[in-house]
Amino acid sequence: MTPPIPFRLGDRIELRRPHPCGGRTWDVDRLGADLGLRCATCGRRILLERRQVERRLAAFIVRGAEDGGS
Repeated sequence: MTPPIPFRLGDRIELRRPHPCGGRTWDVDRLGADLGLRCATCGRRILLERRQVERRLAAFIVRGAEDGGS
């Protein structure tokens, strides 16, 4: 079992599958078992399970502040 990826508030991530608006970059705005993500293109907010986000993650674009959480 692999350890969880340490997400931080303010991270900008790129997911493998695009949002229906065409955007692939998301801002992390909630941490926990579910991650709150806001589409950087259209502003839509979604909640995804942490495991789903970890599987779909393509890259970190910008890392948030170190004291933002786990």
